[in-house]
Amino acid sequence: MKIKYMKEAIKEAKKAYDIDEVPIGAVIVKDNKIIARGYNKKNKLNNVLKHAEIIAIEKAQKKMGNWRLNDCDIYITLEPCPMCASAIQQSRIRKVYYGLENSDKNNYKIIRQIFDGSATNKKVNYESNICAEDIKEIMKEFFENKR
Repeated sequence: MKIKYMKEAIKEAKKAYDIDEVPIGAVIVKDNKIIARGYNKKNKLNNVLKHAEIIAIEKAQKKMGNWRLNDCDIYITLEPCPMCASAIQQSRIRKVYYGLENSDKNNYKIIRQIFDGSATNKKVNYESNICAEDIKEIMKEFFENKR
């Protein structure tokens, strides 16, 4: 199932690519159904907050009628940034699946601290390297076209 949903996140990433945004996509799944989708729109909307994950979380919360996304999982094409990791954790998403790891090793340390939880925030489980080669190709092509 995780490959099926990551392929859906890749479709979202391609939408970002098509509008000249960094190709990152996300889908949120509850009870084996996609309830929300998102892709990067930072440049299009001129809003630094419009990462794929944030857009998907906003849509899922609206659909659920609750800011808590208990029993939901998120599939993201790229390891989340600290802002998105915190939003994922705060929204109570159960598990994060992401495709490609961020090349910034500081990012890795920060999101692990966020996902590991604290006295007030629950731990978020995560799994990486799902369809990583497919995602790497899209990212490589995008940035090569930028040069």
